Amino acid sequence: MRLGTLPWPERVASQTALVDETELPLDDEAADRVLLVHMLEWSEHPHALLREIWRVLAPNGRILVAVPNRRGLWARMDTTPFGYGSPFSRSQLTQLLKDAMFQPESWHYVLHLPPFDWRVLTRWPDFWERFGDLAWPAFSGIIVVEATKQVYAGSLVGETERKMRRRVIPVPAGAVTPRLAREQEDGLLAEEILRR
Repeated sequence: MRLGTLPWPERVASQTALVDETELPLDDEAADRVLLVHMLEWSEHPHALLREIWRVLAPNGRILVAVPNRRGLWARMDTTPFGYGSPFSRSQLTQLLKDAMFQPESWHYVLHLPPFDWRVLTRWPDFWERFGDLAWPAFSGIIVVEATKQVYAGSLVGETERKMRRRVIPVPAGAVTPRLAREQEDGLLAEEILRR
């Protein structure tokens, strides 16, 4: 597999970088907005990607995510760009965002034009978009969601468990450990109470 970048826009001064999706070269809380357009469906670690975006977003920062709709025709056909990667349903995207401490705020369904190269369809794309919005919004080609970074949400269980995982510390045989000291202290206290 070959990786690379394309400078855009062409013929205009710009900077382009190829970086690891889970190690963005930005400081904590460096951005107010992040556009994640057709990235999530290609990510090998979508949760880690969203957590990294959470890190670089300012408190109450916003993320705009565009992904192929699992229900749409575009994701079901190999002849379209959205026929590859991992499409999402609204519920899958909601759960993924909430797990990464984002609150979905608004949803939009776009690309209602069916993925066929029929002249009758391509002649009136605006008609198909308006008709699709009214007749079958859930079957659009793309789901767009805007979500807000939640700063008051607690840590995820997995992350907390990882931090609090007990470490095994070797102790010489016969040494008094904190646990053994507590047990001995409790035993002495119990004997003293019984003597009274």
